[in-house]
Amino acid sequence: MNAIPLFRHGLRRRRRRPVGLSPVGFSTVGAVAAAVAGALLLSSCTLLAPTTDAAPIVSSAAAENLVGTPADLKTYYTQAVTWNGCEKSFECTTVKVPLDYSAPQGKSLSLALIRLAATGERQGSLLVNPGGPGASGYNMVRDGGKSYFSAKLRGAYDVVGFDPRGVQRSSPVQCVDDATQDKERQQTFDLDTDAGLAGYEARQKADTAQCEAKSGGILPYIDTESSAKDMDVIRAVLNDKKLNYMGFSYGTKLGATYAGLFPHNVGKFSLDGALDPSLTDADITMGQAAGFEQAIHSWAAHCLQDAKCPVSGTPEQAVQQIRDLRASYVDNPQKTKDGRLVTAEEFTGALAFAMYSTDLWDPLESALTTAFKGDSNAILTLADYSADRDSSGHYTTNTAAAFTAINCLDYPMDTDVAAMRSQAQELEKVSPTFGKMLGYSGLTCKDWPAPVVDKPAKVTADGAGPILVIGTTRDPATPYQWAQSLRAQLSSGVLVTWDGDGHTAYGRANDCLTKAVDGYFVDGSVPADKTRC
Repeated sequence: MNAIPLFRHGLRRRRRRPVGLSPVGFSTVGAVAAAVAGALLLSSCTLLAPTTDAAPIVSSAAAENLVGTPADLKTYYTQAVTWNGCEKSFECTTVKVPLDYSAPQGKSLSLALIRLAATGERQGSLLVNPGGPGASGYNMVRDGGKSYFSAKLRGAYDVVGFDPRGVQRSSPVQCVDDATQDKERQQTFDLDTDAGLAGYEARQKADTAQCEAKSGGILPYIDTESSAKDMDVIRAVLNDKKLNYMGFSYGTKLGATYAGLFPHNVGKFSLDGALDPSLTDADITMGQAAGFEQAIHSWAAHCLQDAKCPVSGTPEQAVQQIRDLRASYVDNPQKTKDGRLVTAEEFTGALAFAMYSTDLWDPLESALTTAFKGDSNAILTLADYSADRDSSGHYTTNTAAAFTAINCLDYPMDTDVAAMRSQAQELEKVSPTFGKMLGYSGLTCKDWPAPVVDKPAKVTADGAGPILVIGTTRDPATPYQWAQSLRAQLSSGVLVTWDGDGHTAYGRANDCLTKAVDGYFVDGSVPADKTRC
């Protein structure tokens, strides 16, 4: 079997979207869950219609918001941008940033921004990032801005989403086409064998060659530090003296990186589903293995309270029944109504995707109920949502390609075969359900055409104001311990805990947490450190 790509907020080390580290990081997973539930009942999704006839708005930075701007970046910080009506009730623009910050007089690229205007007495802009790496902040605001963020928060802030460099509308990384993605999702490789390893490595080389051919010019420059520097240009363009920011999952690493680079430009910051920036790729993989294993047991305990639950016994016995079902897919992938197969990996990906939110727990119960009867169509629906594939066979985002490209710049990875096999065995011990498919991540970046430019490091952000670090106690993709460790690193970190399941907290947790976050952003009331909701 192949390695599932897992990261940001989750499973994902292959060329398909991570079901996890802020998929789909997933701050918008509630909306996804509703769509999944609808799809299982034979419904479909529609996109928002574009553009309005609102008059364009031209904006640029005031002098007081340019203090300390590097002279060689002045043209970027002082650019005027035009906001045009878009997506029915939003405003959109593009912002130019240097391709290479070490040579800012060279080529530039454009970042896509979308803005949902404040409905009340405006305090400023709030930049948001849903995670990934590779998830679209534009999509997050367009599709969930009016429902995900509270009325109180939207009253005080323009909510601004952006696609980071390499993502969706901002010089996107492009690799394999839709047909190839479909084909690769049907393939499996036994990486414990030399033949399987060689086959998988050959496919990765071919895919990497496609990435280089289609997006080679951008690949060396889409690391997290460069994106954090872009955020400071965006701050100036938004005409804010300090940056107000909400980051989810991988977005917390992006935010922490910004805080480390520009501590005195930090305004109100919330880092939800925290990723500890000092962790190595191996640390992250092991932490997520444990997190997803805990999550599937929590799901089983919940399911067993329902008389219609398709598994039985104790939570461990129930999870073992699911593992046994998954094992049957190894040699006998199940054919679905559109002719595609559900492999053991697709089955596992569907399981992992459902761990992101308790809103997906009932759809998973329904999908497993039919799967135990020999019908895997609903399992494939979950797997398709995880991969950003619509019913027409189109992959609607480039999250998978961007995820790989950004991680290959951010994390040195071990490509020694013996070391990877040893790690795979340890992962399987930690997570009998997901662990074996989380190994061999080093193969993804082994032949990557751009070298690693960043490395894991602690962030203190000395001089920044209070920064909220939010952790969910049973978060599968960003385990709670990571929030604790990030809070300990940051000089001004404030830990807020939600005792719950699923990935990230704001927008789906209880009133206690929402009030704590909204009070901080709107009223300036900093929660007590170690607040628990």
